[in-house]
Amino acid sequence: MYWTLELASKLEDAPWPATKDELIDYAMRSGAPLEVIENLQEMEDEGETYESIEEIWPDYPSKDDFFFNEEEY
Repeated sequence: MYWTLELASKLEDAPWPATKDELIDYAMRSGAPLEVIENLQEMEDEGETYESIEEIWPDYPSKDDFFFNEEEY
């Protein structure tokens, strides 16, 4: 299982909180690349609910990680 920024961004608009099965369903319905679905299927399923993409891929960058000052524009 591997995540990239491009792959993880396909789940950004997912209906959080969501279970593994709900995320797989969302990825299929939204036309996400096959790699996203495969990554989700490889996750261990303990019946837990994920609150955000950060729980699936802890390295997912937040808006704070970008050094872009929106107020300047």
